[in-house]
Amino acid sequence: MKLRHLVMLTLSAVATAHAALLTDLEYGTAAGVSLRLDAFIPDGPGPHPAVILVHGGGWSGGDKDGGPKKGYMVPMHAPLSAAGFAWFSINYRLAPAFRHPAAVEDVETAIRWVKAHATDYRVDPRRIALSGESAGGHLVALAAVRADRTTRVAAVVPFYGVFDLAAEAKRRHGLIPSFHKLFGRDTLDDTMLRMLHDASPVHYVQPGLPPFLLVHGSADETVAYEQSVTLQAKLRAAEVPCELITIPGGPHGMLPWPPLAPDFKDRVVAWLRTAMPADAKAP
Repeated sequence: MKLRHLVMLTLSAVATAHAALLTDLEYGTAAGVSLRLDAFIPDGPGPHPAVILVHGGGWSGGDKDGGPKKGYMVPMHAPLSAAGFAWFSINYRLAPAFRHPAAVEDVETAIRWVKAHATDYRVDPRRIALSGESAGGHLVALAAVRADRTTRVAAVVPFYGVFDLAAEAKRRHGLIPSFHKLFGRDTLDDTMLRMLHDASPVHYVQPGLPPFLLVHGSADETVAYEQSVTLQAKLRAAEVPCELITIPGGPHGMLPWPPLAPDFKDRVVAWLRTAMPADAKAP
């Protein structure tokens, strides 16, 4: 009864234009799995800009709630909330139980769900962005480059994502465990290289994509900083707006970043405001 009462109070807050945090909403089902998200809706009638947040974890771990250390995308919750953004933090199907492209398909399902429920959650469907970190950075970039009318978004913010999977495998001198789990193959042979190529956002860059903001630490030993440099060059060559925030000396993961770049969250929020102005046209 207490849980049901809390849910009713939260839904009432959404309906009356008060700030609300809702947890474990079902945004879809796939292969018998209930896909869940947490949502924050700011004060006021809106419609508010929104960001769909996608956690990392090597495609085989991680969680929308940030885990014990409140990492993954959780550090961006407070700055987005304070700036008047709605956000939707999603879980998705994980490897090895679910292979590629299950995870990116779940991201696409979440985009459609947020658009379909934009009025319910006081969200502006013209101002929906994607943001993810690590494996989630790969997923949001991949969703953006393969988008159709139903999944196109207004802006994309990947943090230290892998955008050329084959290049990363070669840099690591072989098939890393996360790639094995994602694709279910043991060796870096021609077939595996083709699978990595086909899952790499960098190979699908084309004119007309939404603007990108890439965020990456220069000392990242897990995902090469050059991954973001290369994607930025490819996007700009296609005349897609793309900025890159470099965290000097930044490792993989944003939890250690504040002493290195105290303003990085503010810079991300400021970029989102510019990329998704109140008078934005439909993407």
